Amino acid sequence: DKMHARSIGPYSLITQQPLGGKAQFGGQRFGEMEVWALEAFGASHILQEILTIKSDDVVGRSKAYEAIVKGEPMPQPGIPESLNVLLHELRGLGLSINLE
Repeated sequence: DKMHARSIGPYSLITQQPLGGKAQFGGQRFGEMEVWALEAFGASHILQEILTIKSDDVVGRSKAYEAIVKGEPMPQPGIPESLNVLLHELRGLGLSINLE
């Protein structure tokens, strides 16, 4: 009853991040301190995968799946959806934000 694992499951409609919590068939939370720990350990590739493909990079997730099925090298992750949400909120406040 205490153990919980997730291979697939629901995602938030706005942020496209996995839902949290066992009751919602959600994923394991990965907080700011865990990010700092991996950063200090030098595990940049794992950190990049956790914060993009395994989180809210919708395009990168599908490209990674295709690469695994075809036996090709993994593509570079794209922009996380949470960044797009932040950009839309800032533009809603009247700020002109452009990414290059």
